[in-house]
Amino acid sequence: MKKIPGLREACNKIQAGELTPHELLSQCCDQADLLEPSLHAFLVRGSLEDLAKEVKPGPLSGIPVGVKDIIATTQFPTTNGSPIYKGNIPKEDAPIIAKIRQLGGVIFGKTVTTEFAWRHPGPTTNPWNAEHTPGGSSSGSAASVAAGIVPLALGSQTQGSIVRPAAFCGVVGFKASFGAVTREGAHPLAGSLDHIGFFTRSVDDAALAFQLLKNDSLAEEDAIILPDLVLNEKTGIAPFATPRIAKIVTPHDHLLSAEQKQALDAAADRLRAAGAIVQELTLPTQYWDAIADMNLMMDCEAAQIHETHLKENKELLSQHIIDLADRGSKHSSEAYLAARAKQIELKQSIAAFFEQYDGFLSVPASGEAPKGLTSTGDPIFCALWSFLGMPAINLPFTKSGNGLPLGIQLIGQYQEDAKLLSIAKFAEIAFAK
Repeated sequence: MKKIPGLREACNKIQAGELTPHELLSQCCDQADLLEPSLHAFLVRGSLEDLAKEVKPGPLSGIPVGVKDIIATTQFPTTNGSPIYKGNIPKEDAPIIAKIRQLGGVIFGKTVTTEFAWRHPGPTTNPWNAEHTPGGSSSGSAASVAAGIVPLALGSQTQGSIVRPAAFCGVVGFKASFGAVTREGAHPLAGSLDHIGFFTRSVDDAALAFQLLKNDSLAEEDAIILPDLVLNEKTGIAPFATPRIAKIVTPHDHLLSAEQKQALDAAADRLRAAGAIVQELTLPTQYWDAIADMNLMMDCEAAQIHETHLKENKELLSQHIIDLADRGSKHSSEAYLAARAKQIELKQSIAAFFEQYDGFLSVPASGEAPKGLTSTGDPIFCALWSFLGMPAINLPFTKSGNGLPLGIQLIGQYQEDAKLLSIAKFAEIAFAK
């Protein structure tokens, strides 16, 4: 079977007439037919015949896109990973889906999510070892890109649901700044924390996806419009020159596996060898303490979001969702408002560190993907950056002794997404040497 090109390569080949949309879609369908019996990345996907009918001209012409099953699509059911919504066909596409179609992209299928993007896993397995989790909640999106089925998939992140599964599956996972990509039409987990992002096979692919699909409207609450990236058709985004990078020391570092710690140290050494300035940084404890505020906000917002579900379909909910909403119902409005105020305060104060550094270096997870499919892993190493709405990206780095991917996380200042992607390109080149 032919190696299926990544996003940027596929776009360029199709635009140049070196590859037809039908050929690409056929290759992706063949790959899915081969791997899906054990991978289970998709809840539903289209036939080659039906997908070919969706092709339109545009910069994404013929590009198959996997879509996390919390994002509304009229072509396929949107179940939110819950039996409550089995067979549910939305009346309208989410705006990001409409934009993909306008750009010529093809919705290949709906990828498996944990229930309402929370902890209860679906059937997706890790492409590198079916006995291990792919991570979550964007399980199917990460696995489908890692398995070479699609060159681009949409995911969401409230705590760590893009960066962590990207690390576990060995792909690039990019979560843009809060509000930079529309989340309208995606079922919320916690609206003040939810982000929509991208799984790809390279930094250039992530940069292209972001360029094409970032916000161009302020109609949505909390939306921001970021400047266009500078992308070269042949070379992609330019690597950042001599980045100053803070290697983050966290109070959770005792959770790191020996291999993940070695990977982080090796990544710092590679960056230094490539010309970066890398120094250790310990953030004040108030930042890490604020993860408790993040959890409180999630609890409270989930209690409101799932109020009707609990009243009308409680028997169809997992204990994970029931417990989440139950905790939220016990918090006071004063506590919630205090947590929101802390979020705003820390989002402003962390800017001071970016006067000294261009980006942060950290881990995306405690180590390789855990064995078993009952848990999707711990988001603790991603949570703070999501709470503060900062852009973050996972880069594949190495493999564990068990042959499973280990990643590296880079974090940028809020609204400095282009800068982060440029630093990530620098790192990707350094890691490849």
